[in-house]
Amino acid sequence: MEQSALHERLSRLPLHNPALAQHARERAERRQNRVADRITEFAGSMAFVYLHLVWFGAWIVFGVEGYPYGLLTMIVSLEAIFLSTFVMISQNRADAKRRVVADLAWQTVQDEDRENQELLRLSNQILELTQAIHEMASSKAADAG
Repeated sequence: MEQSALHERLSRLPLHNPALAQHARERAERRQNRVADRITEFAGSMAFVYLHLVWFGAWIVFGVEGYPYGLLTMIVSLEAIFLSTFVMISQNRADAKRRVVADLAWQTVQDEDRENQELLRLSNQILELTQAIHEMASSKAADAG
């Protein structure tokens, strides 16, 4: 499929699942969630990678410390500890989104089941009425004949 055709099809899709949009609004109400989301967003970007390339390169080129770079190693280790925490926060956020979608899907299944039960009940009533009309018409035809 052509790229433009794909963009055209995607542009006609709804932008957000309403349940996920509500979840995002609720999540954005807390400042710590907004901060964690921004850090996670930045840490998962190429800008983060480029910043670290420049930082590490400058550290080594300007000789901030000598090999084996003990302070740099400690700083990077601490950063890794914090970033792993933000990864877990991000995973928890993704899990919460999945839970919202699953709950909405389960509610939809339950609603559809109730509707199907009602349709079956109505179909059975229609069948019973049709059979009653058929019996009535058959008995009138037999009485007339």
